[in-house]
Amino acid sequence: MTALLDVAALCVALGHGRKQTEILHGVDLTVEPGDIVGLIGETGSGKTTLARAVLGLVPIQSGTVAIGGRDVTGLRGSALRDFRRSGTVQYIFQDPLRSLDPDRIVFDTLVEGLVAQGRRSRTELEDAARRVADLVSLPSGLLSRYPGELSGGQRQRVAIARSMAVNPRLLICDEPVSALDSSTRITILELLLNLQRSQDVGVLLITHDLGSLGGVADRAVVLYHGQVVETGTTDEIFLVPQHPYTRLLVESVPSIRDERPLDPELRQALREEVRRVGAGPAESASAARRA
Repeated sequence: MTALLDVAALCVALGHGRKQTEILHGVDLTVEPGDIVGLIGETGSGKTTLARAVLGLVPIQSGTVAIGGRDVTGLRGSALRDFRRSGTVQYIFQDPLRSLDPDRIVFDTLVEGLVAQGRRSRTELEDAARRVADLVSLPSGLLSRYPGELSGGQRQRVAIARSMAVNPRLLICDEPVSALDSSTRITILELLLNLQRSQDVGVLLITHDLGSLGGVADRAVVLYHGQVVETGTTDEIFLVPQHPYTRLLVESVPSIRDERPLDPELRQALREEVRRVGAGPAESASAARRA
């Protein structure tokens, strides 16, 4: 089976001349059709840079990005515009209020991707808007409202519905629930899971919160200082983390039964081990068991 997203040996450097800084160092990552893959790492680890590189929004120093078997690394100009307008890959931002045009009603937002693809009748656009609104359980009465008149959860549903209107194969969700309250986070994560199951889309779920992946992601990729240090199934990452940085992330996840913060001495010990080991790649739990 051809991977939906195949990132191989990706290196990205930002800046110019002597001030150029390498952000990603030989990153490998795959998303299979219909999978949800979590990309986990703290702020500054390079998660958003990776997403932007996949979309062609930042220059790639070396390595390749393939979508559905097609190498899109070198797309420029009209070829890149045509690829974006195809809707194959859609990006869902962290803050739905900032990602939605405050001067456009929900209906116009939902159909803007379809309008960009080519002329459609008003009836076709209305049918499409109702279809995707229903897909994300967004009441039809909200289609005539502006983003500022919606709750945070409703705005994120609008953002997701806008992405689904063009029938994407891959959703890149960059911290899609971090700006929401805890109960709404669960609802949006369940929505993404339902879309993955019912629409057969692949999802790259970017987050700094390992707890957001539990029960949602099939696999997880841990990014530390621009390098992948561990990959595995979500269960493997949670239950038998191999890299000390992953262990630090797992130990920091709050428990419903125990809301106490991570013991400071344990946190310090793990951080010292992370510094000692560095950002070198680590085997996944499954690979370690096979050895």
